[in-house]
Amino acid sequence: MSNSDFIFMSMVQFSTDALKRMDANLSIHGISYTEYQVLFQLSQSPTSTMPRIELARSVGRTASGVTRILAPMEKLGMVRKESHPRDARKSLVALTDAGKTLLEDSTTTVEHVADSMLEGLSKTQQDALERLFAR
Repeated sequence: MSNSDFIFMSMVQFSTDALKRMDANLSIHGISYTEYQVLFQLSQSPTSTMPRIELARSVGRTASGVTRILAPMEKLGMVRKESHPRDARKSLVALTDAGKTLLEDSTTTVEHVADSMLEGLSKTQQDALERLFAR
């Protein structure tokens, strides 16, 4: 196995383990990490709304995939659909007050899990990882 193969396989394994761990910890809030990403991305918009297609891109899903994710979130009151003000063919996804509260509560969990997964690395090593992933 080449060095690059080993590095790639290790990154994929770490990512898989990290997502499982994050999902397990976020389950106390009743959401998955993918749902957390949706809430977070909406919160980053100045109006807390995004076109569904743009939201799909920002969380790495297809349009139909994000629609499947949003349906239960809408039923639970985390998000709501809104009409696009300039294009009736498009719909917007809006973060609700309940979604904002859930995001605030679950962010503490995300930060705790992320910190615990990196606690074996020095500050220098964490900085190096940050630089690598920023490329």
